[in-house]
Amino acid sequence: MEPIPVIAVFDVGKTNKKLFLFDQNYKIVFERTARFLETHDEDGDACENLDSLRLSVFDSLREIFKHKEFDLKAVNFSTYGASFVYVDEHGKPLTPLYNYLKPYPSELGRQFYENYGDEARFALETASPVLGNLNSGLQLYRLKYEQPEVFKRVKYALHLPQYMSYLISGQMVSDLTSIGCHTALWDFSKNTYHNWLSDEEILPKMAPLHPADSVLSAEFPGSTYKVGIGLHDSSAALIPYLVSFNMPFVLISTGTWSISLNPFNQTPLTPDELKHDCLNYLQYKGSPVKASRLFTGYEYEQQVKRIAAHFNQDEIRYRTTNYDPAIATRLSNQPALQANESEGLQKSVFELRDLNSFANDVEAYHQLMIDIVAQQTISTNYVLNGCKVKRIFVDGGFSKNSVFMHLLALAFPHLEVYAASMAQATAVGTALAIHHAWNTKTLPHDLIELKYYSGVQSEVY
Repeated sequence: MEPIPVIAVFDVGKTNKKLFLFDQNYKIVFERTARFLETHDEDGDACENLDSLRLSVFDSLREIFKHKEFDLKAVNFSTYGASFVYVDEHGKPLTPLYNYLKPYPSELGRQFYENYGDEARFALETASPVLGNLNSGLQLYRLKYEQPEVFKRVKYALHLPQYMSYLISGQMVSDLTSIGCHTALWDFSKNTYHNWLSDEEILPKMAPLHPADSVLSAEFPGSTYKVGIGLHDSSAALIPYLVSFNMPFVLISTGTWSISLNPFNQTPLTPDELKHDCLNYLQYKGSPVKASRLFTGYEYEQQVKRIAAHFNQDEIRYRTTNYDPAIATRLSNQPALQANESEGLQKSVFELRDLNSFANDVEAYHQLMIDIVAQQTISTNYVLNGCKVKRIFVDGGFSKNSVFMHLLALAFPHLEVYAASMAQATAVGTALAIHHAWNTKTLPHDLIELKYYSGVQSEVY
């Protein structure tokens, strides 16, 4: 029996490190999940164990080669963003992999923005809200001023996906999906690195930029498989939609965060959009994606607990609560509550509601979802503005929520609203990015399963 041609994808999250093998139809034929114990940096802050991660890549490849039923054609990587590995001229890491949640020194942040313009203007230029260590460029700035001797020894600062690719290819490169996501590195108006990198002599420490769909050769003698240069995970998750649909769309990716992504909106960010947690980042073909974010998943969990406790119910019951149009219509006709302006969009008005005013928990739950969809509508409209979009796709947790989906369809009656589902979108997108380099078949048309919700009759098909 002929071995199956496969691509290996390392999908590295903060908690779970996953390895997938996909066949040429993008079906998973092998998978493995690992968790590593965190280590600590010199300040005692928790951080990724880089040695464990590096060793797991080589161990995984050895395991794949033991499976004679597979013919490895390519390897690619996707990881969380805002994480730099500083390597010397021999490719050896010089520091721990600092956690992007590590507090940023306020004095150093003040020094940076005093030198390179006020926060609002700089944020507009780089499409990067002020996020401290989550702006990975500011991590480099910090290294220069806090550890100047280490900084001098840095050959390149590699984002984590590109470091993992380097382990196999032996080549150090940079990728736009990592550079262009709230890093404070990229000037979106000039479509190049921001001038502060030259002023601080940091630009030479950025490895050569390669297209995100480019491939390299494996470093090991006798190897014939190709090596992708790696992608930022948010960009990777968008790729299955970009290759499956030509008609302009918005993807609402839901989980702890609810992120509206519009890869067809090329308009520059406005100060108002930045104030409401909008940003731009670069997708794998290099063009900007306008995005807006809500902390909806977290709020949903907190308020569902409140409802369940008040009505003495089990939280699990709300996972399968069906949409009741009569309840929704009655609640929607009541006077609206005014949200706290200082909270912006990040909290719905539901936490201000008195649960004693509801007849039962199902009614309270519908009100929660009405309030969340009201938030979502405002947030998604930020990325819809100025762009003719026909469809909204929702993936993640809320795509399985009947009440959310029906209400969203009612909120956007002029658009087609779909619940979308696919297994391991980030890993599939990472494989699709280098389809041309390893897969002789045409792209499959059944990657994503869709369920349509009508905003007119509020019926599902």
